Amino acid sequence: MKIIHLISGGDVGGAKTHVLSLLEGLGRTEQVRLVCFMEGPFAAEARALGIDTVILSSRNVLRVVSALAGEINGGGYQVVHCHGARANLIGALLRPRIRVPVVTTVHSDYRLDYLGRPLHRLTYGTINSVCLRRIPYHIGVSNAMAELLISRGFDPQTMFSIYNGVRFADAHPAMDRAAYLRSVGLEAGPDTVVFGIAARLSAVKDVATLIRAFAAAVRQAPSIRLLIAGDGEQAAELRRLAGELCPEGTVIFAGWVSDMDSFYGAIDVNTLTSLSETFPYALTEGARFRCPTVASRVGGVPDLIEDGVTGLLFEPRDAEGLAACLLRLAGDPALRARLGESLYERARRDFSAEATVERQKEIYRVLLRRADRPARKRDGVLICGAYGKGNAGDDAILDAIIGQMRHIDPDLPLYVLTRTPRETKIRYRIGAVYTFNVPGFLRIMRRTRLYLNGGGSLIQDVTSTRSLRYYLLSIRCARATGNRVLMYGCGIGPVNRPANVRRAARTIDACVDAVTLREDTSREELRRMGVTQPEIRVTADPALLLEPAPTERVDGWFLRHGLDPAGAYVLFVLRPWEGFDQRAAAFGRAAAELRDRTGAQPLFLALEPGRDLPACRQAAEAAGGDCPVLPVPDDGRLIVGVLGRMQAVVSMRLHALIFAAAAGTPVVGAVYDPKVRAFLDYLGKRHYLPLDQVTADGLVAAVEEAVADGGNDQTAVAQLRALAAENEAMARKFLEEA
Repeated sequence: MKIIHLISGGDVGGAKTHVLSLLEGLGRTEQVRLVCFMEGPFAAEARALGIDTVILSSRNVLRVVSALAGEINGGGYQVVHCHGARANLIGALLRPRIRVPVVTTVHSDYRLDYLGRPLHRLTYGTINSVCLRRIPYHIGVSNAMAELLISRGFDPQTMFSIYNGVRFADAHPAMDRAAYLRSVGLEAGPDTVVFGIAARLSAVKDVATLIRAFAAAVRQAPSIRLLIAGDGEQAAELRRLAGELCPEGTVIFAGWVSDMDSFYGAIDVNTLTSLSETFPYALTEGARFRCPTVASRVGGVPDLIEDGVTGLLFEPRDAEGLAACLLRLAGDPALRARLGESLYERARRDFSAEATVERQKEIYRVLLRRADRPARKRDGVLICGAYGKGNAGDDAILDAIIGQMRHIDPDLPLYVLTRTPRETKIRYRIGAVYTFNVPGFLRIMRRTRLYLNGGGSLIQDVTSTRSLRYYLLSIRCARATGNRVLMYGCGIGPVNRPANVRRAARTIDACVDAVTLREDTSREELRRMGVTQPEIRVTADPALLLEPAPTERVDGWFLRHGLDPAGAYVLFVLRPWEGFDQRAAAFGRAAAELRDRTGAQPLFLALEPGRDLPACRQAAEAAGGDCPVLPVPDDGRLIVGVLGRMQAVVSMRLHALIFAAAAGTPVVGAVYDPKVRAFLDYLGKRHYLPLDQVTADGLVAAVEEAVADGGNDQTAVAQLRALAAENEAMARKFLEEA
């Protein structure tokens, strides 16, 4: 690949380090040129690293644009990559004059770049905000920065994430700890714990909160010390604050530090107190030296610092919370060692310079692939379902459907009807429109080729006739606007009211091309309703295709809730339903009995918190003792991973049984819906009781039998997964025909 990078040339700090490290790595396999708009240390360092660097220093912006357009068009460049406000201006002006994709990396929150400088914010900040919107592709330095941009209206389907990476070669500080601390004037004894921060001394880094927190902590732990490396406009103010609040000699300002290896090798704990960050180098640089870290919960920081697992997190500006973290680390050498080692392993694996370069090359390949994609008048898929309503099962179905569509075509435009469009865009990086925004979804339907009515039991009137009418109307709109219509891996019914049966049958026969169903009972329901026209195939629930989250993410979920990741647990997934109140105590007594007989701790999980929490709490209270009621994990893969750690899962919710079955965990059903029984029957498992027949003794016996069986028949699970994959085959067929 041949890429040209544009940057002002006056950049410092993380942006400079990121760009130089990236270009040095890219230059080993790709042809890269760096264009700076001023001469200075940045360009000199780039040349020293062997990066092809040129200077275009003219103040005439149009002349610079003209020269670059000629260079790009005549030089065979494939991608233009911008960094920073001035480069974004040039990139936005270049777009109409070149034939290659333009992308910009957003290194920081552009609304905070000129914090404390109102004139610059009004001029340069405004220009940058406009130009950012005119560049088609964006890379956020961390998922959090990408999510921030999406929340401000940037297209989630043209948004990428990358992380600042460092080289994890063996670190060799020029000075040992004692010598370095002496060189900056810090007196440290054998029991001294040195907290350090390396940051620009500006408002956005909020070092003042660190000083206030340290002042509170040092009163209880007089031997701790604080070393501040950096310079900036707040330097004098921060020195005064430290002098007023902290004992003399406990806070040392080292000024601008160039030997960062010696700095990180000398401190015992790394700190970060920023109000806003993308993904700061200070974290990975400290990780190289196994520095335990306490940091503010901002931007991309939690992507590396998982509270209690790879470090400690506190809320921005919370001096009291930060002081508690400082004291906790100061008094626990074993905790410091564990957190430092865990951080090192996580950062070395996922946040190295090599990983950053490979991710950047992957992004370039996507841009080039999209540039070669044939232009179509209609393109993409609109997905409709019960999404954004707080039901983790439904959201997991959406996750699985998106995965299948991406497998068909990784660049296929995807849109979803959801109650929470903003959150859906951020979470899944797809287009989204509010469920009841009829003009909005009609505009999308006129552009898409395929409409998926997918996931869960949408065609039913048990919940309400209104929801049934909505889904039937959306199917008719999709057909009227020229889409193929596929009902996707769904359940049908029950539809009880005669008028609703007639309405649903007419709509499905007239407007639906094919229906894939997750069980035989739904096919029988369609026959009962009189549906005859669309192709009907029994497949399986798309959620069966979700793979468990990585081990460290699952461990982190347990640790965040004060649970041993290697502990023994029995999980109860309950929901309110007619007759549940009379059975809640039986679930509680069964949980207590299993705890006493097996030693497994009962846990209760609300799969749809808005509805299920009261039912879970009611049963947990009946169990007595320690029976936590836990929030559902934040994505389907994590749910699968968590349920995979259970000794058994007792569930009323179908999707909890599906997740547990996929993970190989023994399951027991409390059946209120024929579809739950049908799923367990397919697995060959008879470990279920009708809800109205649930007793404590019956549940305990069913759990013991399920555990003795040794989990689910993985052959049956594999067959279900193969059937679930047939949903994708049907969607592929319609997309190709369209």
